[in-house]
Amino acid sequence: MASILFTEDHEWINNDNGTATVGITVHAQEQLGDLVFVELPEVGRKVAKGEAIVVVESVKAASDVYAPVDGEIVEINDAVVNDPSLINQAAEGEGWLFKLKLSDEGQLSGLLDAAGYKALVD
Repeated sequence: MASILFTEDHEWINNDNGTATVGITVHAQEQLGDLVFVELPEVGRKVAKGEAIVVVESVKAASDVYAPVDGEIVEINDAVVNDPSLINQAAEGEGWLFKLKLSDEGQLSGLLDAAGYKALVD
């Protein structure tokens, strides 16, 4: 069963048999405010954990989104490029950013579960 994990940089990751969906958390989009622009990485790009790979811009600020683990981008969510407000409406659902083929599933063990993330942002 897939379970959502979180980073201290406010990304969420949902691993499903080695391919993980990644986005920003509800908390992160609340801090940013209304999103107006999203720049996603190219499919096929290999990324390293902690690497800045997405830019999201709101009316208040621009922010980087980091790769939560090593892997290769296998899909991007064009819907959020065309309508960044999808992230505000459903950050942890339809507002996902990209899918990543994991290089090392062991890296997931260093991420936060829902309770750990809640404790971080409270």
